[in-house]
Amino acid sequence: MNASLARLISQGFGLGLLPGAPGTWASAAAIPAGYLLHRLGGFPLLAAATVLAAVLGWIAVGVYLRTSADPDPSEVVIDEIVGQWIPLGAVSWGLWSHGVTSFPWPGWVCAFVFFRLFDIWKPGPVGWADRKPGATGVMLDDVIAGLLAAVVTMAAAGFYHGYLGR
Repeated sequence: MNASLARLISQGFGLGLLPGAPGTWASAAAIPAGYLLHRLGGFPLLAAATVLAAVLGWIAVGVYLRTSADPDPSEVVIDEIVGQWIPLGAVSWGLWSHGVTSFPWPGWVCAFVFFRLFDIWKPGPVGWADRKPGATGVMLDDVIAGLLAAVVTMAAAGFYHGYLGR
């Protein structure tokens, strides 16, 4: 992969250049993109896009880091996009398996809040992954934060729909 393409992918097609909190901007932008993927092809398309983005992101970040003095530059946000799509995938799977094409707000709001919480807080395995060097550390902590957010989002949905009878 050439350096220009690696930069484009790593920076989330420009999202990483937004001022303030580029990781939060990228996570927020991942929601409508995930919704669009869900609408176009349901859970299978969102899952495939997540895997593809993770693989391409890991390769691109590896190339990008070779030109950066910072081991985890703030403008690199492909990891947030992938991490955010993981709990959105949990929401998408639940909806898709019931034939629902809409994306009700409680699901994506929970996915966003829980992912950002775990990504910023970095509990246990997220912090462990964050300390890994290179592209692995940059990408893996967000994948694990996304997995934790997916579990908590599914648990919240189960509680809401099961225990509260909604």
